[in-house]
Amino acid sequence: MVPPERPPEQQIAVWVGRFLEYLEHVRRLSPHSIAGYRRDLDHFQRHLRQREEHFLHLTQHQLRDFVAQRHRKGASSKTIQRNLSAIRSFYNYLLKEQQIEFNPATGVSAPKGARRLPSTLDVDQMAGLLDVSDDDDDSLSIRDQAMFELIYSSGLRLSELVQADCGAIQWDEKTITVMGKGKKGRVIPVGSRALRAVKQWLERREQFAPSGELALFVGQRGRRISGRTIQQRLEKRAKERGIAQRVHPHLLRHSFASHILESSGNLRAVQEMLGHENIGTTQIYTHLDFQHLAEVYDRAHPRAQSKGGKKRFTPTDPQGGGE
Repeated sequence: MVPPERPPEQQIAVWVGRFLEYLEHVRRLSPHSIAGYRRDLDHFQRHLRQREEHFLHLTQHQLRDFVAQRHRKGASSKTIQRNLSAIRSFYNYLLKEQQIEFNPATGVSAPKGARRLPSTLDVDQMAGLLDVSDDDDDSLSIRDQAMFELIYSSGLRLSELVQADCGAIQWDEKTITVMGKGKKGRVIPVGSRALRAVKQWLERREQFAPSGELALFVGQRGRRISGRTIQQRLEKRAKERGIAQRVHPHLLRHSFASHILESSGNLRAVQEMLGHENIGTTQIYTHLDFQHLAEVYDRAHPRAQSKGGKKRFTPTDPQGGGE
C-alpha cells in the first residue's frame, strides 16, 4: 500500500509507476506503447496538480473538465481519445488493486471531431510503383521489391514487416505469420508476385546477413532492417517512379485494404487480414469505396451537377480513420 501520509501528487506518481511496470511485465506491451501511456498520464497528473484534485477521489465531472481543458488547448479528438484510454486503463488497474470503488473514466468520451480518410494509391499507381525491369537487378533493389510487394500483398504494418523472421512464410500454404498489436499473431495469405520477390531476395540475402541472423529483411550491415530505412527506400522509389504524393508503408497497407474490399466486398475478411480488433476500424474502407462511387456518379450522371458546375453532394466520413 502507498503510505497515506504522502501528498496526492506523490501517491499518483507511485501508482503510475506500478501501472507502467504492470504494462511492461504482465501485459508485455512494447516500449513504444508504454512511452505513450506515460505521456498521456503525465498530462493527466499535471491537470490534477493544477486543480488540486485527488486522483483516488476523482469524479466523472472532474474528468470531463480535464477533457474540456485539453480541447480548449487545441488537442485533437483523436489525442483526447488516446488520453482517456490511458486514464481508463490506469483506473481499471487501481480497481484491480482495490484502491478505488469505481472507474471515473467510464462513460466519459472525447468530443467528436472530423477524421481524415486515409490516402490510397489506385491500382495503376500501385503497378507503377511495384513493376520492375531487368535493370533493377542489384541486391538492395531486389530486397526493396520483396518488402514492398509483401506489404501490399498482405497488408502488413511496418512493424510486422520489420519483425518478420525467415521462418514466417509458409511456402506450401502461401501464407505469412506475423505478430501484430498486443502480441497477437495472425496468418495472412501472400500473393504469387510477393512470394516470387521474396524468393529472389533470399537468394541474395546471404550477401548481407551473418550466420544465425533470423530477420527476413536486413540492412547493408547485416542486422534486422529498421522501419526508418524502409520508409526512406519507399519514398526514394516513389519519387523515381514519378508519384507526386507522399508514399509511406502505411499507404500500401491502406491501398491493400481498399483494393481487396472493392473487389470482394467482404469486410470481415479484410478485418481479419488487417488484424483489426474492432470492425468499426475496418469500416473506414467502406467509406473510401463510397467516395470513389460518388466521384464516378458526379462525373457520369447527367443531373449530378448543378448549373454552376458544383457537385450535387459530397461524401462524408461518419466513422473516421483506420489504422
